[in-house]
Amino acid sequence: MFERKKSLMLFLLPGLAGVLLFYAVPFLGGMAYSFTDGHVPFRWVGLTNYRAVWGNRMFLLGLKNSLLLSVMCAPTVWLLGFLLAALLCRLKGSGNALRNSILLPYVMPSSSVLLIWLMLFDYGGPINRLITALGCGRVFFLSGEALRLPVLLLFVWKNLGFAVIVFLSAMQAVPDAYYEYAALEGAGFLRQCVSITLPCILPTCFLMLILAWVSAFKIFKEVYLIGGAYPDEAAYTLQNYMNNLYGKLNYPHVSTAAYTFAGMLFLFFGLLFLIQHRSTKAVEGE
Repeated sequence: MFERKKSLMLFLLPGLAGVLLFYAVPFLGGMAYSFTDGHVPFRWVGLTNYRAVWGNRMFLLGLKNSLLLSVMCAPTVWLLGFLLAALLCRLKGSGNALRNSILLPYVMPSSSVLLIWLMLFDYGGPINRLITALGCGRVFFLSGEALRLPVLLLFVWKNLGFAVIVFLSAMQAVPDAYYEYAALEGAGFLRQCVSITLPCILPTCFLMLILAWVSAFKIFKEVYLIGGAYPDEAAYTLQNYMNNLYGKLNYPHVSTAAYTFAGMLFLFFGLLFLIQHRSTKAVEGE
């Protein structure tokens, strides 16, 4: 057994070396850089950069909006992906066309749909014309707090297909006999999803939640495409702040903001993994 493990490590070493060289070393080096003044030779300044960043109003605004948008986007993608996958499982062969086309938005470049999105949500676009047809006033979707809606819809449209595919791959392993027995007992679609599907694919549910949240924290792409480098304050994200600092060559503050956010993410995902571990133990105990 020991010899097998030694031979296995030989195959893993090239990959581990690449991870250390291109990820671990730069990560640790960047963390050390955030405690310097950024000038060669580097001078240690301690927590000065962190105090400066946390005292910056735009950093706090970007952090707040990034967290708010992630809370809006990740659960939406997770819930819609779960429900749509459950429906496709029930459709069987009749849902093949929808199942095959569900990944199209995910593989399409965001920039290719930007013009369509801007046209749809323009002040004189189809969405506002529909709103006026219903007797309501037009909305400036591309400015103010309303900018969050097209950003949210673009993110959901782009990432929903991936969530559906992940959920489908897990749901197809759940025995049909469970659903047949539940249907005989009078359980409806939602009851079956909560009592059968969810417990059976709990690890996949947590995995998809984490993946959705990771994608939601990278929502800068959607915000940048719709609102530009300096969008309205309602959609100004932490990535906007770091991108603008990078353009001004303020690398120490960019590193500081990045590692501050990374520390918060480690704590958040650590909490999610703890919840997953306890939930899995509770389900297995039943």
